[in-house]
Amino acid sequence: MLSGLIIKALAGFYYVESNQNIYQCKASGKFRKNDQKPLVGDLCDFTIENTNEGYIRKIYPRKNTLVRPPICNIDQALLVFSAKEPDMNTLLLDRFLAIIEHLNIEPIICITKIDLLDNEDIYDIMKPYSIAGYRIFYVSSPTNQGIANIKPLFKDKVTVFTGQSGVGKSSLLNVLDIHLNIETNEISKALGRGKHTTRHVELLKMYGGYVADTPGFSSLDILMEPVELAHSYHDFKALSYSCKFRECLHDSEPYCAVKQAVDEGKISKERYQHYLTFLAETKKIKEKKYG
Repeated sequence: MLSGLIIKALAGFYYVESNQNIYQCKASGKFRKNDQKPLVGDLCDFTIENTNEGYIRKIYPRKNTLVRPPICNIDQALLVFSAKEPDMNTLLLDRFLAIIEHLNIEPIICITKIDLLDNEDIYDIMKPYSIAGYRIFYVSSPTNQGIANIKPLFKDKVTVFTGQSGVGKSSLLNVLDIHLNIETNEISKALGRGKHTTRHVELLKMYGGYVADTPGFSSLDILMEPVELAHSYHDFKALSYSCKFRECLHDSEPYCAVKQAVDEGKISKERYQHYLTFLAETKKIKEKKYG
């Protein structure tokens, strides 16, 4: 029995990397019986029937799972947003942060197109996130500014790229790895999701780690319980232990540590207002679900 990492799933086959070799495997019948399916990112045990072909026999517990794209055991997400063209969208950023942190994925914020800046506004906009403890990197793909700073992030990690549309995710991937040669604004087609290509997910080796070949989540619905949302941001969660009520939603409850932090300027009012918007969403979904 060998152990390895599933790095690609395509047409019923799973490609497992083990000891610097790639083995083409199928899932054993027991997975279908148990209504279970191996995913890219799974750590697994497998046996070899022929020279380089075999069967996956066991899948180890996952620390997180995405439905779209179907991938698991993600360590971090590079949230790519632009300083200009389009302008920074903090409401969307906070939505990504809530979803990602809830899934136990570490977010890293990457601001692109800083070569287009004609003022320092973006640094003021991002200051509350820096205060909250998020790592933020400022880069320019055309000028290579800041690119060297993000390369070490990938070592020993599984990373997904996601973020605002039109911010230059494909350009960033190209400048990180010149062998990708992804046409700008055509990342989906280049990576196997065009109209005439096979849809698949794959982990690509990059700077000592793996990068998922997907531009990110296809759904941004906040599908979690209100109390889960209240703990989704790491700084909100840390403060919640000081709230009077154990399941405080940081809304109308008295003696709330998060609301106190907002009043004291430790959490920005804008981030908190975004949180209240998402909280209303989760309550609405819960009402529809349970009537």
